[in-house]
Amino acid sequence: MNVILTIARNTFKEVLRDKVFYNLFVFALLMIGSALLLGTLTIGEQSKIIKDIGLASIDLFGVLIAIFVGVGLISKEIEKRTIYTIIAKPVHRYQFLLGRFAGLVFTMWVNTAVMLVAFCVILVVGGTSPDSGLMKAVGLMTVAQLIVLSAAMFFSTFTTPTLSGIFTLALYVIGELTPDLKTLSEKLSGVSRGLLSGSYYLLPNLALFNVKGEAVHGVPITAGYMLTAIGYGVSYAAVVLLLSCFVFQRRDF
Repeated sequence: MNVILTIARNTFKEVLRDKVFYNLFVFALLMIGSALLLGTLTIGEQSKIIKDIGLASIDLFGVLIAIFVGVGLISKEIEKRTIYTIIAKPVHRYQFLLGRFAGLVFTMWVNTAVMLVAFCVILVVGGTSPDSGLMKAVGLMTVAQLIVLSAAMFFSTFTTPTLSGIFTLALYVIGELTPDLKTLSEKLSGVSRGLLSGSYYLLPNLALFNVKGEAVHGVPITAGYMLTAIGYGVSYAAVVLLLSCFVFQRRDF
């Protein structure tokens, strides 16, 4: 456990020195801030516009950071050949991977927390008070980021950074459209229906974590729904992370 925590701490420090992380983070804050300006241009809908743009910005840039940073860290170790030094030490490969993952998760959550604070400030300046619905929406975003990050690390264990990024981004887009796969499969038959049905159950249902519309329009998000979504997200990320450890353990360097 001490080894994993040490790697996690070093990963957090390493990400903070990454220029890509800061570029995305600053741009995210600018997008959140622009919500106030766009909200003032809309009569009668200022609050909803601010909430909608703010939540969308936190979600989008949280996912982008998860993809770019998650894909890059393992690949950098391999490209710089520092991975040889690490695996030569009494450190198991799964410990290295889990440490990297823990450090990235902590980084993402800190990043999301800062964006949430900025979002709340914008809401107050715009004359709106943050509510529990917005907090729940952001909370589910962080769970979705766990899945995206675990997928990014999984792909990075056996392919190039470019392909890892493409695969992870494609998985995210398809995951957001997963309910449509089920609807489409019900209209087909034969092999096509089987493939779409299999994809529906195999791929992550990221739409489950998208409750921005409910939060913006004040629709209640029940505790039961939150627990179901969190349980599903954590379980899915854990399975993908285990697969990552399995693949990384057997990779030749």
